[in-house]
Amino acid sequence: MTTLLEIHLFTVQDYHLMIETGIIDEDEKVELLTGQIVKMASKGTAHNAAVKRTVELLQDRLGKSVLISVQDSIKLNDNSEPEPDIALLVRDPLYYEDRHPTPSEIYLIIEIADTTLRKDCGIKAQIYAQSGIIDYWVLDVNDRQLHVFREPSQEGYKSELILADSMTISPLHFPDTSFIVSEMLRPLTTA
Repeated sequence: MTTLLEIHLFTVQDYHLMIETGIIDEDEKVELLTGQIVKMASKGTAHNAAVKRTVELLQDRLGKSVLISVQDSIKLNDNSEPEPDIALLVRDPLYYEDRHPTPSEIYLIIEIADTTLRKDCGIKAQIYAQSGIIDYWVLDVNDRQLHVFREPSQEGYKSELILADSMTISPLHFPDTSFIVSEMLRPLTTA
C-alpha cells in the first residue's frame, strides 16, 4: 500500500513571518521557490567577479534607463521569492522600498552559474517561465556560454539558445543595446 505524504508549501507571507520571528535568520542564505525554502549555493570568486563585470557592463550600456538589482528578492507569485544575481527593473521612484519587484516590473533576469548551472537552467528557468519572465539569461562561467531563455509558458520556456562567448546578445526590451558574451566573462589570457 502506497501512502502519499501531505506536504505543506509556504507562502511568501509565511516566509516573511518566519524571518520576522527569527525562525529563519535574516542572514541565512535561503530563498523561497515554489513554496519550499531552498538553501542557496555559496558564491565563489569567479561568480562574484562575473556579477560585478556584468553589472558594470549593464550600467555603462543602459545608464539610468533601468534600475539594476543585485542579489535582491523579487516576488514572482504567492509561493516564490527568489534572489536572482541580477535583475533589470523598471525604475521605481521609491527604489522598491515598499515592496519587492514583480514580473511586470522585470525586464531581464540574469543568473551567474559556476556550481548552479543545472538548478539555474532547470527549476529556476521553470519558475521564471511560469511567472512570465520574458527574458532570462544564465551565464555559465565554466563553459563560457550564455543560456538565453525566452517565450515563457506554463510548461517552461519555448526558446532556449546557447551562445558561445564570441556571440552577441541584446535584451528584448533594449534591442538597440548589444553585448558580446565574453564581456561578462573573465578575459582569456594569451601565452
